[in-house]
Amino acid sequence: MDQKAEINPIPIDQAHMTFLFPFSYREKNRKKIGDHLNSQGYTFFQLNKTELEDAFYGPSIRVDNKELDQYFLPFIERKLFPHTISDDGFLRYSKKISQDYTQEVHGDSFRFTVNSVDVTICPFGIGLITIRTEMNQTENELSEVLNFMNHFRVLEPRIDEEEGAVIKADNQVFHSTNEFVFDYLCPEIKHHIIHDDKRSGYFGSLPFFEDERMISSAFLIAPTGQEIKPDQLYRIGQLDGKNEEGRPFMSTTNMDYIERYLKHHSHNRWAPDSYTITSEHAQVTLSTKEWHQLERPISQFMGTHYYNLLLHYFYKIMLLRLSFEYSEIEWEQDEDYVEELIELISLFSSRYYFGEISARTEGKELSKTYREIFHLDSLFDEVKHTLQDLYRAQENKASKRHNMLLFMLTVFTVVSGIYGMNLVIEDWKGKTDWSKVPGYSFFEWISLITALGGISLSVTLLVTTGGKALWKKYRKWRRDQNK
Repeated sequence: MDQKAEINPIPIDQAHMTFLFPFSYREKNRKKIGDHLNSQGYTFFQLNKTELEDAFYGPSIRVDNKELDQYFLPFIERKLFPHTISDDGFLRYSKKISQDYTQEVHGDSFRFTVNSVDVTICPFGIGLITIRTEMNQTENELSEVLNFMNHFRVLEPRIDEEEGAVIKADNQVFHSTNEFVFDYLCPEIKHHIIHDDKRSGYFGSLPFFEDERMISSAFLIAPTGQEIKPDQLYRIGQLDGKNEEGRPFMSTTNMDYIERYLKHHSHNRWAPDSYTITSEHAQVTLSTKEWHQLERPISQFMGTHYYNLLLHYFYKIMLLRLSFEYSEIEWEQDEDYVEELIELISLFSSRYYFGEISARTEGKELSKTYREIFHLDSLFDEVKHTLQDLYRAQENKASKRHNMLLFMLTVFTVVSGIYGMNLVIEDWKGKTDWSKVPGYSFFEWISLITALGGISLSVTLLVTTGGKALWKKYRKWRRDQNK
């Protein structure tokens, strides 16, 4: 018989939380966005700038840039940490905030600090906004921290359980995280975000973005000696905070279900003092170790583990995007878009999508977890099948065109062969007298029609081929303008 799960409270002394929000931008504005962010107080992140190691993560937290350099495989490291803004890859711009704010939900008040904001300009017109926050009270219960995270990650509340949260900042009240982020924290990026539904090509907003919620990660520290229980781990994976009545909430009552969930979603390498739970919308570490034992784990949470999550989240966004664009193709009208989609899939899979990104054991374990939880392998298989279908469709169309051209050329060749390659009529020599055409014999009519048809076909092929070449150049120019 299944056991009934109960909610066990646990105090939280420190909570370091990170939220990632993806957006779409025009690739032609890549440098323009970077220049604008630099002018607004953002700093372009580079590994050789050691002064940035403790600039954005909160008091007493330092990320070792050398460890970042050594953690990832060389071909990944070059993409994640480009040396200049003109290089391909992930351009990270960071800005220190260090200000306190308050979130109020259904009568509860939660005070938090925003330490910094990142804007990462990723390849293929995808960007990521990262918000680093921490709890600035001495102690909170787990339900309160999870309740904050669950409501803060919702950009625009659309269902009853998401509504009711407000954020207070500098005597201003924001009724959604979307307003707080884009009207207050980083308004400089707002006008660079694309809001179109789809076309031009496949560069638009993110209609496949799930539920308009940010993915969140957190490092929670409970007092030493506290026992970490299964219901607590399940709740941090699901971000089960409080219900509308303000009582602690858990989205299951079945203990067997919780055990199966934790078997698939937990990373227990450092158990029983630390556990990491990864779900499709959150990755949270809960630890009861003392602070001096956690300095390096928190540094890794802010550094190597953050980039590991960011990279795999980017993979998921791109794979969802490619699947979505394939489903939106109108085959009779979008022949040129098919070619562009083939190019996009090929570039993404060859330049950025890699099965191995780290040589470290823990890095490999986390990568494996992300691939399983985000369903990356199944999504990539779907994209590979998409690529095969696109190639097959292109080959079928090309084959039909070639067959039609071959048929027409064969007709003219046969007729020309019958006449011994001599279709010249005496009346055509010198100045042509078109008044004699009505009196042509049957075979002279065939010669006339064949000659005119061949000339017309040749002109048509030249015009069509040249026109398509010019049209493709124009479309490429227009696509680059809309990127």
